[in-house]
Amino acid sequence: MNIYLLRHGIAVSAEETAPDGERPLTAKGIKRIRKGARGLRRLGFNFDAILTSPLARARQTADIVAETLGLETHLTVVEALQPNCSVEDLLASLNDYQNREHLLLVGHEPLLSDTAAFLITGKKTVALDLALKKGGLCHVEIDSLPPRNPGTFRALLAPKQLRLLGARGGKS
Repeated sequence: MNIYLLRHGIAVSAEETAPDGERPLTAKGIKRIRKGARGLRRLGFNFDAILTSPLARARQTADIVAETLGLETHLTVVEALQPNCSVEDLLASLNDYQNREHLLLVGHEPLLSDTAAFLITGKKTVALDLALKKGGLCHVEIDSLPPRNPGTFRALLAPKQLRLLGARGGKS
């Protein structure tokens, strides 16, 4: 099973809006996520499910990716992808997706990097800094959900890499 962790795009600052869960992407954030999503398309990504945090900035990011990849029907909101949730909560919420081969999780830091570190090492606390930049993607291959063994780190794509691929891929 392949788990892909995508951090939401650039959002309006906390000082500009309240509450935190309603912070939308900025115009720049939307533009960058669209380019990054085209990069995912150019790389041939096809997800069996796109799971997103219910917070506005993550939901907008997931919507853009789903639309770009033609996977709108694969999108589901998962409460355990909220920033205040734990890795354990998140993994428990994925039980319904055990038969899927490619899962995209759209959410927040530090939950995403903590999840990646756990999937790679099998340990709850580890000094593995995988902090994802906004719009960045991490790919980890695991044996099952919940994982019985440490997973295999496959890729860490910076947002700029995805955007460059998306720019080269045109608007088709």
